[in-house]
Amino acid sequence: MKIDALDARIVRFFTDTPRASVLEASRSLGIARATVQARLDKMIESGVIAAWVPQPDPARFGYPVMAFCSLTINQDVGHNAVAEALAGIPELIEVHTVSGNSDVLVRVAARSNPDLQRVIDAMIATRTVQRASSVIVLDTHFQNRTLDLLESAAQV
Repeated sequence: MKIDALDARIVRFFTDTPRASVLEASRSLGIARATVQARLDKMIESGVIAAWVPQPDPARFGYPVMAFCSLTINQDVGHNAVAEALAGIPELIEVHTVSGNSDVLVRVAARSNPDLQRVIDAMIATRTVQRASSVIVLDTHFQNRTLDLLESAAQV
C-alpha cells in the first residue's frame, strides 16, 4: 500500500495517544472524522496497521533479562515444525527463520540468567533444536521503530 503524509500523521497521532477516539483525531489533525476512519480502515485492511493491542514490557512484570538466541535446527523436521514446537514456550517473544550461520533467531525474556538457561534447555528439549547460542541484551536504545520508517516512506 502506498502511504502518504496524511496516513503518517494519523498513525503518529494514534501512536502518541493510543486511547484517543477517531473524533479526537479528527479534531486534533483538522480533518474530517470520516477521512480519519476511512484511512484507518484502509491501513488495517491492507495490513499496514497490524494490531491495536497493548504492548506489555516483560521487564515490568518479572522478566528483566532479554536475550537473542541463534538456533541450529534438525533439518529433517522443517522450520514450521520447529516454530510449532517452540510456540509452547511462553518466554519466546519472537521466532524468525533467518539466513546465515544459524537457522532460527529467537528473542527470549527470562527472570534471570539461570532462568534463561532453563528456557534454552526447554528449546533443546523440543528435539527440534540441535544447538543454541545466546547473547544477553545489556541495554535497549530503541525497538519497534516502525513509525519513523512509515513517516519516511510517506515522504517518498
